[in-house]
Parts: sequence; structure tokens; C-alpha cells
Amino acid sequence: MEISSVGVLGSGQMGNGIAQVVASSDIKVTLLDLNTEFLERGLLSIKNSLNKLASKQKISEQEVKATLSNISISTEFSSISGCDLVIEAIPEIPELKFKTFSELDEICKDKTILATNTSSISINEIAKCTSRPDRVIGMHFMNPVPIMKLVEIINGNSTSSEVSEAIVSLTEKLGKIPLSCNDSPGFVSNRILCPMINEAIFTLQEGVADPEAIDGIMKLGMNHPIGPLALADLIGLDTILNIMRVLHEGFNDDKYLPANLLVEMVNENKLGRKTGIGFYKY
Repeated sequence: MEISSVGVLGSGQMGNGIAQVVASSDIKVTLLDLNTEFLERGLLSIKNSLNKLASKQKISEQEVKATLSNISISTEFSSISGCDLVIEAIPEIPELKFKTFSELDEICKDKTILATNTSSISINEIAKCTSRPDRVIGMHFMNPVPIMKLVEIINGNSTSSEVSEAIVSLTEKLGKIPLSCNDSPGFVSNRILCPMINEAIFTLQEGVADPEAIDGIMKLGMNHPIGPLALADLIGLDTILNIMRVLHEGFNDDKYLPANLLVEMVNENKLGRKTGIGFYKY
């Protein structure tokens, strides 16, 4: 199952990173978003990322040009209808994902594989919104996409072995390491990670320690490269909250209940790096 053209839906932090690594592997990419402003911002992020790699002599100027030549941008859904694979990288809102996959199912050719970069939402539930559940799969890239090696491959109950093998093969071609799991709330990565971050927020909420101490203890004591609160700021507190709600509802267990402080900060638009303030100021 050859994948020679890829559509990436969403040009934000994850979407533009995914488009970059796909285009860097000499695969044609169409980056799709709601308006040209979002697309231009995403394209600028790609250019900055590539130039940074070139300045460190990790890639050549010729590779920068070749990668950019493989990327086209569009605001028209029809532009990705002929792609072999579409990777969705839109906000982590279940209803929005379901609606989007229903629309993709209608416009894409029958053989198109529909992948989601969701970090927690059920692949089975997403697949139900299509007439091709055997061709729906999770491709959970890690942030920042150009740097992080892991792609968590999530198979739904109906995902065909042929599709799973094709996505694993493509992931390896992208220079990433695919590790597979089955659909379950939070999959593996966020089922383990986000409750840890939530617990760090509870620790701050209860006045046990300040953010620098909490993060420092986890970095120095547990050998984590980044503390849980700083990581929450990097991921986005709204994303953390959405994932915790998916876990809470999916397992019907109050051990996944989001910390009140997390809810308050999201309501105050203190989302971390993306808004300039979270547990730290940026």
C-alpha cells in the first residue's frame, strides 16, 4: 500500500510539524486550514524550523528548499480528496473530530487512509463516523514533531492489518519510531502522563511546593528532562484538561478528575506557552 501523497488537516503546532517531517521525506503534502492567515503562520513555523536545523548543519540548504517545494497550502477541503493518507491535527474536541471525519469520509477517495493525531479520543468512536472503519487509525505524534522520535500508532477494533502495516512503514520512512497499541482512553502515553501532570497540579493547588520546586524535584530526582508543570505549559493546559476529561469519562473513575486549579486556569485563558502565561510566564 503505497503512500505518495498526504493531506494534513490543521496547520497549528502539531499540524505544521507533521507536514514538515512528511515533506522532508520527499512526500507531497497539502496543508489545509480554515484561512490563509493560519496557513501562512504554519508555513512560517516550518521555514523557521528548517532554517534552525540548517544553521546547526543537521540538514543542507538544498534539503530546506526541497522540503518546502513538497508543501502546498489550501483552504479548500477538496484539495485533499485525492490523497493516499489524510492526517487530522485539529483541536482535541470530540464533536469537532467526529464531524471532520464524517466530512473527510464523504470527499476522500475510497482507498484513502484517515488518520488522527488525537492524543486521547477513541479511535473506535472516530471510525464510527465513517463508512471505512477499517481504514481509520491513530497516528499520535509527539511535540515538537520534528525532534521527537515516537509516533504512537493506535489501532481501532476495525483497523485492518494492511492499513496498520502501511502506517508503521510510513512512520519508519519519516525517521520516526512507531510503537503500536490498541484503542483505550488516553492510549498508553497520555493515560500515564496526564494523571502525573494533574497530580503535580494538585500538589501546587494544595500548597505543598511552588512550581520551581515541583519541577526541580521531578527533573533532579526522577531524571525527567522537563518538569510536569513546565511540560503542561508546553502541551497547553486546555489540552491537558480535555485529556483528563476523556480519561474521567472513559474510565468512570474519579482518580482522573481534573484538579480545580487546572480548570480555573483554563477558564482564565492561562494556557501556557500559547498564551504567554501558565504555571510560568513566557
